[in-house]
Amino acid sequence: MCKLFINADADLWRTRLKSVRLNGFSTSVRLENLYWRVLEEIAARDGMSLGQLLAKLHGELIETHGDGENFASFLRVCCGRYLMLQLAGEVPRELDRPIRELDADSILAREAQRLSPATRRPQRPDPPGASLSMRPVP
Repeated sequence: MCKLFINADADLWRTRLKSVRLNGFSTSVRLENLYWRVLEEIAARDGMSLGQLLAKLHGELIETHGDGENFASFLRVCCGRYLMLQLAGEVPRELDRPIRELDADSILAREAQRLSPATRRPQRPDPPGASLSMRPVP
């Protein structure tokens, strides 16, 4: 199992610092290259530059939650959710379909249903000697 991760391209987990302009201020964001690649794909789907996507995400984050603290973590979660939604079939893998054209409310409702405790499959008991790190994440 570990070989699949250990022998991956080491460039994927190297970090890169990018300067961006958010709300009229210059700042820097440090992310692993894997996340930059995913964000570039998301931006390209909607005909935006990476800087435009980051500014849009940051602006909507502030507008919705009033706080853009820990923006790098927010971006990592965005990337993970994008990939999870692709696996669930909610975001098409074909890159010619812009994300802005998707029905976000319906996708969020179906995702909430999939992730609700009532619809989750029961977890198997831990095998004898299993550690916390071996337990599945709910």
